[in-house]
Amino acid sequence: MPQSPRTTLFAALIVLVSLWTTDPALAAESPADLVRKARENIRFDPEASRRNAEAALSALKAQPNADLEASAHLVLCDYQAERDTRAAQAHIDAAAALLPRAQRKGLAASLVICEGQLLEFAGKTRAAMAKYDQAVIFAEGARDGELLGDALYERGYMRALLGEYAEGLIDQRRALALYQKLALNSRARTALNGIAISYNRMGDYAQARHYYEQSLKGHIAEGARREQAVTLYNLGRAHENLAQWDEARKAYENALTLHKELGYARGMAYAYRGLAGVCNAAADIRCAIENLLLAESAAAALPDARLKAQIKLQRGITLRLQKRFAESIAALQDAIAAFNDASSMSELRDAYQAIAAAYAEAGDWKQAYELTAAFKATSDALLHRQLDQRFATLKVEFDSAAKDQENALLLREKNVAERALDQERIVGRLQAAVIALACTLALLLGSLALRHQRASKRMEALAHTDELTGLPNRRDILARLATALSDAGGAPIAIMIADLDHFKPINDQYGHLVGDEILRAIAHVLTDTMRAPACVGRIGGEEFLILLPDSSLTDALAAAERLRTTIAAIDASRWFADRSITASFGLTTAVPGDNVSSLLRRADEALYDAKANGRNRVDARCA
Repeated sequence: MPQSPRTTLFAALIVLVSLWTTDPALAAESPADLVRKARENIRFDPEASRRNAEAALSALKAQPNADLEASAHLVLCDYQAERDTRAAQAHIDAAAALLPRAQRKGLAASLVICEGQLLEFAGKTRAAMAKYDQAVIFAEGARDGELLGDALYERGYMRALLGEYAEGLIDQRRALALYQKLALNSRARTALNGIAISYNRMGDYAQARHYYEQSLKGHIAEGARREQAVTLYNLGRAHENLAQWDEARKAYENALTLHKELGYARGMAYAYRGLAGVCNAAADIRCAIENLLLAESAAAALPDARLKAQIKLQRGITLRLQKRFAESIAALQDAIAAFNDASSMSELRDAYQAIAAAYAEAGDWKQAYELTAAFKATSDALLHRQLDQRFATLKVEFDSAAKDQENALLLREKNVAERALDQERIVGRLQAAVIALACTLALLLGSLALRHQRASKRMEALAHTDELTGLPNRRDILARLATALSDAGGAPIAIMIADLDHFKPINDQYGHLVGDEILRAIAHVLTDTMRAPACVGRIGGEEFLILLPDSSLTDALAAAERLRTTIAAIDASRWFADRSITASFGLTTAVPGDNVSSLLRRADEALYDAKANGRNRVDARCA
């Protein structure tokens, strides 16, 4: 990257300042230890991270090392990216000048990540995404697992922001696997937060909350205060999306306390924004104004365009509550422009809803109508994207599981074949001298082949059976559905998806052994209640698919209602005393032109309706 004389001078000044302000206690440590601590402290104490990196640069002045110097500059870029764009760019330029002499080629990925962060904070989302794509390519080319995890995490976060939830989850899960493999436990929890953010943006707020709570426990145990504060804020967002206002307020207040202790202005601004949102939901204007003023003050010097737009959104809502409609509309228009630039559909939807309400209360019904239409169009587009991405996520998980099974079977077959070849070679070498031994070995090979044949049949059966419940697994039941569709010849076909209500809290509170017993009990109820030609399979987690050949919509609704009431009547006292077991059902029937995907999509939409309408019910979708 070419450097201007002004930028080069600014980078030099930064290094000189670090030399003058280095803590004497840090000067005794080696540059390698200081850089390692700087990277670790990013998640624990950003100010300590900055001091470590600056001390490393000071020590490296006397002991030059291109890898360590570049790494220290990139840590400082990470620190400055959300505080001072000019300072961050100076560290990028300093690191870029060192990279040609560095041994660790993956550092190019870290440099590009920092460039992407500057674009992201400026609201240039698409440009940032291109940088993160480039960082993944650099890290993969260098075969640097640690930096590949960092690049995948950033790209996964950006994909979720842009609505590419399935791809974002794939990136975050790859990052999580890499961090776990390298025993980078703190970063693994950060990747888990990224997965939760993807679920939150996908509209699965309860699942996001579960992941945030799981990650938070680890951050608290580790003492990672910065990550603890960030996770608390994200948990507050999940509670806010679930309209759990008391829980949201508590999470934001706890996050604010930690950010104040860390002196982290950006974190404080986000926490004040969250508190303002809670106050607006309660129509507490005074509380909202106080928190918005504090949020605006904390964010004033920061380069984070989306943060400022989120504050503008809450400011617009507060102004509407004050009946100051012109000012409210102006603030909301600014927020809409920023969310448009950032391609953030969920925030854009919220801003359209708020501005439509402002125009309606101001009496401008035409504008209110037009912006309500924009809100609905954005909301519908977001919902369709969420549903499409949910199906894409399920397909990726199914394809991955199927591929893993196929690979395992191929590996077993290969091992058996190799063992057989080894036996044949032994027979060949000994045949001339020991005829009797050759005959014995021939019999052994025959026995081995017979056992292999039996084992293959057993493995084929296992490949089509769910190990826990004994039902047909996803692969098998979907294959049966495809066959039924092709053989139907115009005969009616219905399917239903059954999903246990509130199953994750049962697993969390009572353990997976109890959860497994319940799943087996449900499988027993489903198979006992349904008779051939109906077929029941488990398609994953707590979801079951029931195929009903030669069944009309009326017949299928009656069957689903029987199943629902039978499940609700299960005596759950052997597992717990304070809850019952219920299930929600989504149902549809096939029409000409349907395939497996279209049928599953409608049944899942109907299941979504059943969940949204209160659970423990049956809903149907027609084509």
